[in-house]
Amino acid sequence: MWKDSVLEEIHKIREEYAQSFNYDLQAICDDLRKKQAESGRKIISKPLKPRSQKSEKVQQ
Repeated sequence: MWKDSVLEEIHKIREEYAQSFNYDLQAICDDLRKKQAESGRKIISKPLKPRSQKSEKVQQ
């Protein structure tokens, strides 16, 4: 089977990062928000798209 060394490295780093927070998703999100705020970069967020009538009919 073919292995992608870059992808394996990304998975390893991600696993180590999650493990450093004991896999606590709230702690991970808090850390990422802190890093984002400290970066000094402008944050751009797009508003949510309104739900279409078609998708509402499908869910009913």
